Amino acid sequence: MSLFDVGQVLAALTDDEKVDLVSGRGMWKTTPIPRLGVPSIVMTDGTYGVRYSESQIAGDEQGGFDLDDFLSVVNRRANGTATAWGRTRPATCFPTGAALACSWDTGLAHRLGAALAAECGEFGVDVLLGPGINLRRTPLGGRAYEYYSEDPLVTAEIAAAVVDGLQDNGVGASLKHFAANNCEVERTTMDSVIEERALREIYLRGFERVVRRSDPWTVMSSYNRLNGVQTSQDPWLLDTVLRGDWGYRGTVVSDWHGIKDRAASIAAGNDLDMPESPSRKAALRRAVADGSVAAADLDTACRRVLELVHRAVAARPSRATAFDRDAHHDLARQMAARSMVLLKNDGGLLPLNPAALRRVVVAGDGAVDPVIQGSGSATTSPTRVDVPLDELRRAFGPAVEVLYDPAPADIPGADVVVFFANTDLQYDGEGADRRTLALAAGQDERIAALAATGVPVVVVVASPDAVVMPWRDDVPVILATFLAGQGAGRATADVLTGAAEPTGRLTTTFPARIEDIPGWLTYPGENGRHVYAEGIHVGYRSYDALGREPLFCFGHGLGYTTFATGPVTAVTSGPVTSGAVTSSAVAGGAVTSGAVAGGAVTSGAAAGGPADVATLSEGGVVHLEVPVTNTGTRRGRETVQIYAEHRDPRVRRPLLALAGFAGIELEPGETGTVRISVTADDLSFWDTARQRWILDDETVRLHAGRSSRDLTSSVDVTTAGSTSRHRPVLRDTQPSFILDNPVARAATAAFLAVALDRSEAEVDSMLEYSRDSFIGIVATLERRFRISFTDDQADRLLAAIRDAG
Repeated sequence: MSLFDVGQVLAALTDDEKVDLVSGRGMWKTTPIPRLGVPSIVMTDGTYGVRYSESQIAGDEQGGFDLDDFLSVVNRRANGTATAWGRTRPATCFPTGAALACSWDTGLAHRLGAALAAECGEFGVDVLLGPGINLRRTPLGGRAYEYYSEDPLVTAEIAAAVVDGLQDNGVGASLKHFAANNCEVERTTMDSVIEERALREIYLRGFERVVRRSDPWTVMSSYNRLNGVQTSQDPWLLDTVLRGDWGYRGTVVSDWHGIKDRAASIAAGNDLDMPESPSRKAALRRAVADGSVAAADLDTACRRVLELVHRAVAARPSRATAFDRDAHHDLARQMAARSMVLLKNDGGLLPLNPAALRRVVVAGDGAVDPVIQGSGSATTSPTRVDVPLDELRRAFGPAVEVLYDPAPADIPGADVVVFFANTDLQYDGEGADRRTLALAAGQDERIAALAATGVPVVVVVASPDAVVMPWRDDVPVILATFLAGQGAGRATADVLTGAAEPTGRLTTTFPARIEDIPGWLTYPGENGRHVYAEGIHVGYRSYDALGREPLFCFGHGLGYTTFATGPVTAVTSGPVTSGAVTSSAVAGGAVTSGAVAGGAVTSGAAAGGPADVATLSEGGVVHLEVPVTNTGTRRGRETVQIYAEHRDPRVRRPLLALAGFAGIELEPGETGTVRISVTADDLSFWDTARQRWILDDETVRLHAGRSSRDLTSSVDVTTAGSTSRHRPVLRDTQPSFILDNPVARAATAAFLAVALDRSEAEVDSMLEYSRDSFIGIVATLERRFRISFTDDQADRLLAAIRDAG
């Protein structure tokens, strides 16, 4: 098919064709304009698997007319392998986002994107509606299983790799849900009320990083309101921030039926309305006819949709035309094994050695009916599913008796019990948050009863997010699989028997009790408003700030070998020389990538404490190196995490905040070096007074460690910003803030010295008597010095203070 010219088509479109173009056709397609050579493109769901509806896509079923069609998508239950999958084509069900992110492996995430692109290629899908990167603000979130983390940095790193994997292979991504759609309670009407710093630093930060780095073809607006405005028609969010601040040039598509006022959404920059809706199209036609939608706004939306279609059609020849189902199933297994988190392994019970076992009891429904994914629009019809019980029997071999008893009263002669636990997935998912952090009914009691027999119990937990574990101290082993996809059964057996190494690390905090969840007191909101009262202290930041002990901390995870990490050092600093700053791990101690301009800084953390080794200016980067040695007897993977501690911040900062990470695989006895880049942007904060990102003048201690609460070494970096640490001075700024600002104080004294015909020293002494005034500086000076300011004089005084710096 020959490619059309976007400009020529835009100039030739009629108003009716423009309305058609910015409105979907059916459930999953854009509207073609045949007379101008503009074809349809196909979009479909999939954050961890491609969900292709035969009737709705291949059969070209009309969407937007039958509500049942739409609800059948979003209300799908993940009820195990017995689910009637209807008319959806089988596709590989890879580990869900919450599982995959525990690998902390961007290379693995890129492979996921490439694999999804290959399946899209076979199915004829142009844009996959993912990844979803809303933060897991609360583990109760119904769609938490789709999302990567409670932290914006690890979220962005994994998401950018998935986007790159898709788009490098000719399939567009749709970054969603923009923004602050962190809860499924009343999700189409709930107002997420978030103060400005938290919004910029936490909830928008991941979107910003992915947009700037990976340029997703589309961004999907969310269902909710944000600070009182429906996101799908919010010009501040979609135009000022997304396109203005971040420079996004792609297409904004609505979440399905997410637009409530089509005219307002066009004006705000929401280009494509999905799916087809006769009523919304009619409303837009009326608005175009009566002039309430500006012609320029409609043309802009049309141009962006045309550019998306052009981009997709141009990429079709580069796509795969078929995918290898066996190879993708093997990949799903590998991803699942790499992502599982060994939370506890008392006495080194794992890995289980089949040669040392005679009888193993397997219990729990999940052993025969595996829980592999969540419920909703992302739910995938798997090509096949590994059954854990079958895989354990394969792994243990014929010499080990493996008994399955869903409710064992006693287990005489058993060497070990493996219990497959899971949360209740019949209610929660898309459209409904979890109501509890407990396992499914009766499972906590069963685990406690098994532990009381004295036989070692291995608990394998499948869950969308964190769970509470009243039995934690009673069992020696806990393995968290999250919802690990169709290969989870084989992956679990391989991890338990040591054929695979557990290398996962938590990307969320497990609370000891539900009441410890940050923001618990204001969850899930009332009267349509959900106040995010914890501000920037989301996830582990809150546990640190409040001094709460979690069940398992952010970044935690055990393995079957041991590692020793040497002192972190800052080896180079200077300006960023390319658009992407990457982390690398190099075995053998040689650093071969990531060089930047700027002089080498060679000192590091001394035995007596961290050393000040580098100065980081705006736009700059510091490269950290951490030597890692595998001190155990098995090959393994270590993930080194870097946390920033701001030593003298001008505003409240988290006690620790993730600033970088990298993984390294080492043979027994081998030493390698991880290299992690930390940029000035990673250490900046959003200044609400100046309305921009600020790098402070301060000392930042960068800690290297295995988790947020297992820090092994640190190095100090001096950050040198270009903005005064003092707040901007306004007419009503209290005098104490000016007197504590040497530059503002000197400028004020100089101004008054001229006005009062006195020396600056005299005036400065007189100014000190104004310190306790609670009224603004201008009014205070008028009363203290018995002078009257005209508006012009007041403006000149404030200008003099600003000009002085």
